[in-house]
Amino acid sequence: MATDRVRVVAPTEQRNPASAEIDTLDTAGVLRVINEADAGVAGAVGRALGPLAEAAELAIAALRAGGRVHYFGAGSSGRYGALDAAEIPPTYGVSGRFVAHLAGGPAALLRAVEEIEDDERAGRGDAAEVQGRDLVVGIAASGRTPYVRGALAEARDRHAATVLISSNPAAPLAALADVHVLLDTGPEVVTGSTRMKAGTAQKMALHSLSTAVMVRLGHTWSNLMIDVAPNNSKLRARQVAILEMATGRPEADCATALDDSAGEIRVALVALETGRPPAEARARLAATAGDVRAACR
Repeated sequence: MATDRVRVVAPTEQRNPASAEIDTLDTAGVLRVINEADAGVAGAVGRALGPLAEAAELAIAALRAGGRVHYFGAGSSGRYGALDAAEIPPTYGVSGRFVAHLAGGPAALLRAVEEIEDDERAGRGDAAEVQGRDLVVGIAASGRTPYVRGALAEARDRHAATVLISSNPAAPLAALADVHVLLDTGPEVVTGSTRMKAGTAQKMALHSLSTAVMVRLGHTWSNLMIDVAPNNSKLRARQVAILEMATGRPEADCATALDDSAGEIRVALVALETGRPPAEARARLAATAGDVRAACR
């Protein structure tokens, strides 16, 4: 006698009753439904702050050990990982430590390469560079993407720490993760379109994670960026503005200190705060492992 099989549908694949009549609404009505759904995204991320903090601690440990943080994802999930990793170097002056792996490679940033997300071997292959001191973060709204499964499994084989970011409370891939960051955003306004609420939650979670890591590793002074690279005139002006806000000194003094410090905000900040020349400020920073607050004492 045949046994009925119950198909388990991830929350992101279920229909949202609040948007069942969306195709009958005018443009303003459609936007209102979307906005009302989006209003719950921050709450979903807020409920995941405990696991997100655990993930951040694993990232901090990996970076302090000389390792890297690897993001693995397919489709929209992978693109959010690539976006976060790309913004770390110009914002915090940290290069090559956050690495994004997108199913299908760079070409998948600009066009959908849907079939590759089912390739578990590709995930394993892309994770071949992972080392035991690294952290691997798998990003999959459904919590079951084969490409991400391959990456997490390979990371486990290489004794690296693992994190899963998903929107599925019953994510199968959670078994391969040391920490499961559950962003329980529920059904989408357009069924299965996880670039919407689930994707927004992923972006928020990833930016929160990497920002927390950078703050904890000393890449800010108060809430000011102190490792921003002066790659254009806007960023050069931002450096001077940061010094003004940090020290309360006039713009001219800050610009001069920055010039005298070879464009290094940390050195200029310590020099301005202590009244010492840049060479001594740099020596103080070297003695305190780059800790600006300690160098200013």
